[in-house]
Amino acid sequence: MTDALDPVRVDADIRRWLERAVIGLNLCPFAKSVYLKAQVRIVVSDASTERALLEQLGEELALLRDTPAEQVDTTLLVHPQVLGDFLDYNDFLDDADALVEAMDLAGELQVASFHPDYRFADTDPDDAGNLTNRAPYPVLHLLREASIDRAVAAYPQPDAIIERNIATMQDLGHDGFRKLLSDEA
Repeated sequence: MTDALDPVRVDADIRRWLERAVIGLNLCPFAKSVYLKAQVRIVVSDASTERALLEQLGEELALLRDTPAEQVDTTLLVHPQVLGDFLDYNDFLDDADALVEAMDLAGELQVASFHPDYRFADTDPDDAGNLTNRAPYPVLHLLREASIDRAVAAYPQPDAIIERNIATMQDLGHDGFRKLLSDEA
């Protein structure tokens, strides 16, 4: 197994990204409290096919549905061996949303997306704004709608988060982002 696929290393890389970028740069002002309360479940998938990943996604959606938020508020399903190509990953998000619908979880749970090559529609691949959704590995982020609603209601000007994040990433730039996530940082 290569270093990049070592589940311990993958978990450490994701935690570094969470701590330094998502929480450290305050990209998600709601992440810190659930992370510090150990309510973020990180699952490093061994799936090597889209079908296996979709099955595991269903299992994780059911687990989140059936577990009190006080125990697990959100799940990061990290899948380093499948959907490394961003366009394939982006297409897979339709399957993920369809699974949420098929499990009658629409309005209760949703899937957000992070990928090493994330690219917002109509942006240049090198646009620093894309860094807001870039993670060391492809990630399906399972969220509770009720938790999102509570967090947004308690946060002043939630619409400003996206603009602030893009400005933060433009200031940081690609080199700064790489350094932030490196072992030496």
